[in-house]
Amino acid sequence: MTAPIATADAETMFYETKDHHGLPHNPFKSLVVPRPIGWISSRDRKGRVNLAPFSFFNAVAENPPTVMFSAGGRHLEGGHKDTPLNVEATGEFVFNLATWDLREKMNLTSATAPRGWDEFKLAGLTPVPARLVDLPMVKESPVHFECRYLQTVELPAADAAYPNKVIFGQVIAIHIDDRVIVDGKVNLAKIKPIARLGYFDYTVVETIFTMPRPLLEDIAPPADA
Repeated sequence: MTAPIATADAETMFYETKDHHGLPHNPFKSLVVPRPIGWISSRDRKGRVNLAPFSFFNAVAENPPTVMFSAGGRHLEGGHKDTPLNVEATGEFVFNLATWDLREKMNLTSATAPRGWDEFKLAGLTPVPARLVDLPMVKESPVHFECRYLQTVELPAADAAYPNKVIFGQVIAIHIDDRVIVDGKVNLAKIKPIARLGYFDYTVVETIFTMPRPLLEDIAPPADA
């Protein structure tokens, strides 16, 4: 490990990411937190359904609404993983919101399973048909995004044969359980979404605070402006 850099307050760990960090576990994913969980349902060309969570997921645009998830590495049976292959082949996917109540079932669908296994059945989840795409949604989840595949951006990976695939999709329809809409707003405290941290750690949204964006006229200009 590269020697720490001395600072005015304390010693700071420093390492170049091309080198080993020297810790028992890689800290990178524990520092970009919390991350929404992309719980993605898809289907292959043979009609077999897949459901898998991705720790690299987020919204990237509002108009039109667009989301992304990233998948890297190889399948245990060889080749790319099921979800990116399915989405690229069929042109559609569904995002299902992972919640505190669904945490154990979501985790079950993260198991490295053989191709063709139905993770809905594996986790005891109920598939319900989407409206605009030919895919099942997780009935137990309070929120679903029906998505149309836009494009894949391939990024470098340690194994050049299996680049990191960043999948972009346009959200063409949204489902929200009426029970979580309070006074015209989605009540996240009722939903209790969970998010990914690093290692095998997660967090849950329970505390919410509001900070309206300040108006320019309410801000004192910097002294050197």
